[in-house]
Amino acid sequence: MRFKIKLQIQPEVMGSELPINYQYPLQVAIYHILEQSDLNFSTWLHENGYQQNGKRFKLFTFSKLFVPQYEIDKQRERLIVKSDYITLYISFLPEKSTQQFIKGLFQQQTIQIADHISGVQFVVREIQVMPPFDYRPDMAFSTLSPVCISLRNERGLMDYLSPKDPHYESGILTGLLARYEVIHGQPFSGNPYCRLQLLNEPKSSLVRIKAGTPNETRVRGYRFQFKIDLPRELMQIAFESGLGEKGSMGFGMIG
Repeated sequence: MRFKIKLQIQPEVMGSELPINYQYPLQVAIYHILEQSDLNFSTWLHENGYQQNGKRFKLFTFSKLFVPQYEIDKQRERLIVKSDYITLYISFLPEKSTQQFIKGLFQQQTIQIADHISGVQFVVREIQVMPPFDYRPDMAFSTLSPVCISLRNERGLMDYLSPKDPHYESGILTGLLARYEVIHGQPFSGNPYCRLQLLNEPKSSLVRIKAGTPNETRVRGYRFQFKIDLPRELMQIAFESGLGEKGSMGFGMIG
């Protein structure tokens, strides 16, 4: 289930300057709300999730922040919010998470998105439940956050693939089939296929995780418009939990 969250900025608390690389601080803020709201759910989310062969799947994703008015300070790597309100989309596949949301998980919560330099405090003013997913073959989408697909190279390192790479479709399909198996407890029994058609030129987005710290890592995703043809069951998983990898880090949300 997908939610549209309207956030009101409170500049008098922390200011109005977000780090450009805000995905990790935003992820931390979301986890913080989950921890405050329901200890059992946060324990499940952090330590368990869905598991397969020791690998954990946290089946949710969130979008970039939609800021109507802003300025960029490239030298200081700051996004200066000029709007009173911004919008965030978040989507959960597991049933329990949707039940928690409906009970008001985020209602009137305070969200702080900050790094060691600056940050912004927001208060949740409105939560809207989005219409249920309506499957149609050969659907068209835009990325609401960068899509990340990686492939290990001969040196054992991860290469982040462009949507134009010939391995991109198989990377999408492999991830969706793995998630289907951990959700349903058995492999997908239908005919697995993935046909991707780009509708514009993909734009690379290099995201720094824990930017400016000794633990900084870099993840590359791509933003683009596209048509995709998948079996209904796999399309549902892609829409609700993200396309590609690292959905719970804010990658792969499509709309």
